[in-house]
Amino acid sequence: MTFSKNQFRISPVTAGCALLILAAGASAQQQAQQLDTVVVTGIRKGIEAAISVKKNADNIVESVSAEDIGKLPDISIAESIGRLPGLSAQRVAGRAQVISVRGLSPDFATSLLNGRELVSTGDNRSVEFDQYPSELLAGVSVYKTPDGGLVGQGLSGTIDMQTVRPLNFGSRVIAFNVRGQKNSLGGAAGAKGTGNRVSASYINQFADRTIGLVLGYAHQETPTQEEQVGLYEPWQSLGAGWRPGVAAGTFYSDGIKALRRTGVTKRDAFMATAEFRPSKDFTSVVDYYHTKAKQVDTANQFEVNLSGYNGGYNPGLNITSPVINGNNTFVGGTASGLYPLVRGMYNDRKDTIDAFGWNNKLKLDGGGSLTADVSYSKADRKEISLENNTQLAPTGTTAPLDTLKLNFSSDSFPTLTPTLNYSDPTKLFLRGTIYGSGYGKTPSVQDELKSLKLAGNFPLPDSLKGFFQDVDVGINYADRSKKKRQPEGNINVGAQGDTAIAGDLQYAPVDLSFAGLGNIPAWNVRGAVSRYMTFNPSETSAAYLIPKAWSVYEKTTTGFIKGNIDGELAGMPVRGNVGLQVIRVDQSSTSNYWDNNAAPGSEIRPNTDGKVRTDVLPSMNLAFSLADDQTLRFALARQMARPRVDQLRSGIEFGVDNATGKPGASGGNPKADPWIANAFDVSYEKYFGTRAYIAAAAFYKDLKSYIYTQKQDGYDLSSFTQTYVPPNTCTTPAGPNQPCPAALPTGTFTAPFNGKGGSLSGVELSASLPLSLVSDMFKGFGIQASASFTNSGIKIQDPESATSVGGGDIALPGLSKQVYNLTAYYEANGFEARVSQRRRSDFIGEIGNFNGARTLRYVVGENITDLQLGYNFNDGAFKGLGLLFQVNNLTNEAYRTYAGTKDRPLEYQRWGRSFLLGANYKF
Repeated sequence: MTFSKNQFRISPVTAGCALLILAAGASAQQQAQQLDTVVVTGIRKGIEAAISVKKNADNIVESVSAEDIGKLPDISIAESIGRLPGLSAQRVAGRAQVISVRGLSPDFATSLLNGRELVSTGDNRSVEFDQYPSELLAGVSVYKTPDGGLVGQGLSGTIDMQTVRPLNFGSRVIAFNVRGQKNSLGGAAGAKGTGNRVSASYINQFADRTIGLVLGYAHQETPTQEEQVGLYEPWQSLGAGWRPGVAAGTFYSDGIKALRRTGVTKRDAFMATAEFRPSKDFTSVVDYYHTKAKQVDTANQFEVNLSGYNGGYNPGLNITSPVINGNNTFVGGTASGLYPLVRGMYNDRKDTIDAFGWNNKLKLDGGGSLTADVSYSKADRKEISLENNTQLAPTGTTAPLDTLKLNFSSDSFPTLTPTLNYSDPTKLFLRGTIYGSGYGKTPSVQDELKSLKLAGNFPLPDSLKGFFQDVDVGINYADRSKKKRQPEGNINVGAQGDTAIAGDLQYAPVDLSFAGLGNIPAWNVRGAVSRYMTFNPSETSAAYLIPKAWSVYEKTTTGFIKGNIDGELAGMPVRGNVGLQVIRVDQSSTSNYWDNNAAPGSEIRPNTDGKVRTDVLPSMNLAFSLADDQTLRFALARQMARPRVDQLRSGIEFGVDNATGKPGASGGNPKADPWIANAFDVSYEKYFGTRAYIAAAAFYKDLKSYIYTQKQDGYDLSSFTQTYVPPNTCTTPAGPNQPCPAALPTGTFTAPFNGKGGSLSGVELSASLPLSLVSDMFKGFGIQASASFTNSGIKIQDPESATSVGGGDIALPGLSKQVYNLTAYYEANGFEARVSQRRRSDFIGEIGNFNGARTLRYVVGENITDLQLGYNFNDGAFKGLGLLFQVNNLTNEAYRTYAGTKDRPLEYQRWGRSFLLGANYKF
């Protein structure tokens, strides 16, 4: 069956009007309608639990709650979070993985597990949410406004994932989930197009309900299937004669590739919680979370350089019948004199995360409590990335040059149709191509975090009670270290010389007809490297490799006080809090750099740097209770987000201009200050018990600075120039053969610095409405909807991504000016049906390139639709059994990136639809 995106496209205007009509109708009936008290299950249970969290919170909060044990509303926790008002998800390898809150990149949000900050397997702090299976989580709360007691808070928001507490359940519960998965692209190159998910949860209480235990396990095997066409960056304006046949001033890309990626991701996760409550006054909870993931994939790709670089063979590049669009962009033609490659790109990544926590709470006589919490978490990532390159072999000084027909579409796959045949693996040889015979790297990351928190809640004496009822005070100490290593190097053809890859290493060929090509060979890349090639990765074999190994350390002490409000203000009931955090951070980094002037054998020198900084963060949250179950909230806060961990690295590349004596360096900045913002929030919320709500919120953030890579002149580099000995003579501004000057103490340093900030503001509209509030004829039907509109005057520059986003000012990464979410559901008599759609406008996204570095892209806005159908047996012999069918990415939405304007594409990717069929059983 073929689905059209237009079939599922939702007009924001239509959705908004529908919400207003429904809200008005529901509000009109509020006084006359008695809300029945019933036991809810399934979809409604999760929705009403989330509404209850939002309604009762003192802060401005969004929430997702499990519909049942091991049953959050989506197969990925990131999918669920990405549907909340003001939040948006970015897909990586077809899966929602990273979350932006209120138009700010994931760098500005922090993620917690059971209230404790999390480590991450990436170079930065931001969590990859697909490492946390939805089956093991009870819910997620997103704090859009901070308070004094929220430790580890982010600037855009704080995402707290929660696991189950066993003594919150009245009896033993055992639940199983089994699902089979199929990707619509099917299997290829020896990799299956099918997968599975299996999970089990056990909850029980012992010793007269003084001891509770939760055990959970989740296994996931997900196929990786991808079709992609990518063009080289940058798109550049040509000079005269640069590309024969193409006029000067035309924007042109110097290469194109088409690939089929195949593989599998396997993940096993385990969680355990033991809760001890010997009396109503003391509770001790120990929880442990472990996840281990292995992702293996291979991209088999056809690639051709279009710049005229073909290894020096004749004839060279010539373009005939060029097609230039109205934006002066080259979008097609026939190119000759090309020497294409058939490449294999292999990646093997292993991630392990362990998180342990122990929380103890003692209630005091006369009210109040004491809390002690200790935690430890560690993340490890080990990765192997390999490439090898094949070509049709030349005969003597004559190469089999090809002619390709090109068509660069921006709203479908660009195509490249060759004249020669590349399907025979016996005619393709591993050899030294224009891109060498291969390259590889073996990066690793280790992140470790230890923390201790002591806190107390103390009621105020009756003589002081009034506006404030009690106060929270405490201190939290966190010790974090993150270490990265990245050995890399060339993969060279071995002693046997150029060779074809043997049949026992060949997979079935992959079909690239989506890109205008036929079949190309697919092979075991790792096996080919082992049999035919040499690979000796190193951290020190070249000067530029040395600073890629670094360690960053942070020792953070947070003292806090929060006064909790429950009183009246201006004659209206009000609750909330006023608080203060004082955060002291001792940050440092160690790395090495290459000193070309040092004595032979001692050129690798250490570089350690850092600073100590203290910030004071006041906050206030007020929630006014109005008539008819209405709430009006106000919040003020000074918010902070720590710099990216990789921005704090001390690794640098350093040198001195012999002619002028001026030093220069580039790298990280261990002295970078955090992002700081002053924020104001307001929210109006109308509730209908816990069954429904409508809300409108607005926010304003004044960012005092924004960290991005800048070049600073006059920077003190004297500590690096002490060993510099100038050559005897140089060509200086005064002429040749002049005495070389001594090194100057200051020079240029290109690194992440705190630059100019600006304002960010937005409006968020949301509603959750069972349509029975409008009319009984709609019983069982309901909608959840939100629309977010964000605007920012902040402009930054990212020189490291200049080839894709340009060297001038760009908008904030992660910012979509419009984000829409709509879920329509039906639930009655055991039947469940849900269609969910999330839409976001264009944004600048972050990806990792082959060099292992972060780079930015313009990303075309997405429109992702998911479908879920189910039936639950509520009585009879099959009571407790539920059947489920899901389709993710129902319309097979593509992921598209571009350079500046959409007629200059960079990547066009499809990951297919995912179909899941399974069963849940609880008893």
